[in-house]
Amino acid sequence: MENAINKKALFYGSCFALITTALSFSLRAGILPQLEEQLGLSATQLGHINSMWFFGFPISMVIGGLIYHSVGGKRIMQFAFFAHAIGIIMTIYADSYMGLMISTFLIGLGNGCTEAACNPMIADAYEGNMMSKMMNRFHMWFPGGIVIGALVSYFMTGAGMSWQSQIWLIMIPTIIYAYLFWGKEWPVAKVAEGGTLSGNLAAMISPLFIFMMVCMWFTAQTEFGPTQWVELILKSSGAQPMLVLALITGTMAVARYFGGEVVHRFNTTGVLLGSAILASLGLFLFTQITGPAVYGIAIIFALGVAYFWPNMIGFVADYIPKSGALGMSIVGAVGMLSSYFMQPIIGGWIDSNRVKGTAQNLTGMDLELFTGQQTLSTIMFFPILLIVLFAILYVWMRGRTPASHA
Repeated sequence: MENAINKKALFYGSCFALITTALSFSLRAGILPQLEEQLGLSATQLGHINSMWFFGFPISMVIGGLIYHSVGGKRIMQFAFFAHAIGIIMTIYADSYMGLMISTFLIGLGNGCTEAACNPMIADAYEGNMMSKMMNRFHMWFPGGIVIGALVSYFMTGAGMSWQSQIWLIMIPTIIYAYLFWGKEWPVAKVAEGGTLSGNLAAMISPLFIFMMVCMWFTAQTEFGPTQWVELILKSSGAQPMLVLALITGTMAVARYFGGEVVHRFNTTGVLLGSAILASLGLFLFTQITGPAVYGIAIIFALGVAYFWPNMIGFVADYIPKSGALGMSIVGAVGMLSSYFMQPIIGGWIDSNRVKGTAQNLTGMDLELFTGQQTLSTIMFFPILLIVLFAILYVWMRGRTPASHA
């Protein structure tokens, strides 16, 4: 009974930690126009600030994966709380480009620790289909938290409240997860080799693991490219950008809640392939359609990206279990590292497309619509490539049984 209560507290604490990560993502996306105006920052500079969130993430994920079995998830989450709390406070009082760079980096470190500690904890605490179910339900709270943050940002911005007041809200789930983790014991590794560095590295030096790292680069960009820039990309689409973000992430949260059942029916590789097809369709429609129909397109896109992240992590846990916590952390880190490199590039695409539109004598809303649709057309390359990669994976893995089901 005590073990069950402990497991439940750890899972709930993990969910609140991921809500902290989600709020730091969505609230920052919502305040980008305010930062652009009040601090005189360009889209490229905003991209560099965004990239610090994604840069701190993989650093702490990799280090956390390396030390998870030696220091334990508890200590990793203690550092996460420290990084989150300091980063949030520094963001609130930042008044310069460099101040926002440093504070965003600290928050990214805390977010990476959450993934590094909580993913292997869930993989070790649950078995078989229950592991897939709980992994999807844990990751449900990233989009779920974004829904909360997007709606809060929309209404607070509309009420004329400062961007600093919005950032304060991130501290609420931070304090809650610290309380839930306090004094709890973490489960031991299920796979013996998963608890040793040599066993992890041996499992990671394989064509399958390397292939999944390549796929993770593009799945992360398919999800984070459009959503992190939603306020600037869709502001002239005829729909409210933060409401679009809330609809996307709300749909993702619901989809992930039922993720275990979906994976059980179609298997992980089938779900990933179907996701790439839907994501490609959603982005294409975003570039072609404006007005209220954008909200419907958001649902299609959301169903595409919903299952990417948890099932990439779940695939590694199921099919490459000897890679252990480090393997899951490395794959997640690749996704975040891709965003570190791509955020300034996407910001540059926005600036460049705005210049192209100006050269075509476009102004006002027409210019912003052109800029957003051209940027999304470029981002659409990522899920189209994933259709090919996941089709290869589907054939590659046909007939193989997940280790946790063997």
